[in-house]
Amino acid sequence: MAVATGGAPADQAAGGRPGIALTVAIEGPIGPATARHVKDGLAEAGKRRATVVILRLNTPGGLATSMREIIADVLGSPVPVVGFVAPAGAHAASAGTYILYATHVAAMAPGTNLGAATPVQIGGPLPGLPGGEGDKKPGQGKDGTSPAPGAPDASTAKATNDAVALIRSLAELRGRNATWAEKAVREAASLSSPAALQEGVIDLIARGPDDLLARIDGRSVELAHGASLQLATRGLAVETFEPSWFVRFLSVITNPNVALILMMVGIYGLIFEFANPGTVAPGVVGSICLLLGLYALNLLPIDYTGLALMLMGIAFLVVEAFMPTAVLGIGGVVAFVLGALMLIDAEAPGFRLSPFVIGGAAAATVGLVVLVIGYLWRSRRQPLRIGVQTMPGTRVEVVDWQDGAGHVLASGERWQARGTDVFAPGDKAEVATVEGLTLVVRRRDRKAGEGGAR
Repeated sequence: MAVATGGAPADQAAGGRPGIALTVAIEGPIGPATARHVKDGLAEAGKRRATVVILRLNTPGGLATSMREIIADVLGSPVPVVGFVAPAGAHAASAGTYILYATHVAAMAPGTNLGAATPVQIGGPLPGLPGGEGDKKPGQGKDGTSPAPGAPDASTAKATNDAVALIRSLAELRGRNATWAEKAVREAASLSSPAALQEGVIDLIARGPDDLLARIDGRSVELAHGASLQLATRGLAVETFEPSWFVRFLSVITNPNVALILMMVGIYGLIFEFANPGTVAPGVVGSICLLLGLYALNLLPIDYTGLALMLMGIAFLVVEAFMPTAVLGIGGVVAFVLGALMLIDAEAPGFRLSPFVIGGAAAATVGLVVLVIGYLWRSRRQPLRIGVQTMPGTRVEVVDWQDGAGHVLASGERWQARGTDVFAPGDKAEVATVEGLTLVVRRRDRKAGEGGAR
């Protein structure tokens, strides 16, 4: 007996309106933006009373936290979710395999594959792989007290067992091959679409969305809270749910390379603003970029030691720019590069910092420091432009003069002056020397005249 959950089939039948199959695509690495897109798609399917949601998968995997969010949304969805690895040539690797196991109906297109669900973000060998438990020498215990070289450590074993428990629970919930699911985690096993169907990992193979809807028509699925529903999907209109502007924006800034660049732009914008108060624009742009970069890093599995090393390296380089010591500069570059390499605490595909971005950021930082040091060095070698030391040779105008002393105007300022020459108000003179706050002046042509007499 079919029970209509969420009111979708019943309402459509009563109103005589055909239902829809809403397609939500998971393309590329799975991250926070992907999880938000799937959540929005399932919510939209509920609002529009869609008959089914086709979750089209083509992903190399991604972050475990985002994967678990997607699985929780799929398991709690009031609309049946059909996982479909498509088009031909696509794959549902790593996190994609877990998500496919969570869907109510699992399907693949010809020429696709799935598997390799090992939790690679935890370093080290895994049980069953070379260097793992299968390679232990006789007499070594399994409690880790005397592990063989290369044996899995406690954190690796914990992560692996947790992943196995998750995928086995999903397989048992959907009635799929739990033994192979565990093998996909422990041994990174993979299957083609025909082999997956033969192993009972998926329910069917379909060549496209229309073929998929025709093949699942009449199939019974169990939704959340134990409700059962018989699918009526033949001939449904297929519509694609496009990601919102926020999801697109989130997918850009949660790229670790973009997040690093945003953070660097923000830091240098604020440094420039502090060095030149009142510029405004660098401070505004820097603040926005820094907040966006920190927000993106907050969504990613970062290593705070790496972040601290990066910030310390930047601080060293800034100090080096104003107090050249060479040691601080070298230490700053080393700390920055090491911090950037450690920043992302994951090896999920698509969530690794590019060495070109790290090298570019380090080169830009060093270049900025060299530029500042060069500017300071050139400024130090240039002649003085202000101060008493610049007064000799300055042209002045006599204001009043009596008995070898008076006042003159120099650079718009009134100065006390004295000299051996006789001047009248309005005469032009030049500064010979400065004694305290008194200018010693002489006629402008005196030096030339003395030179001509000799």
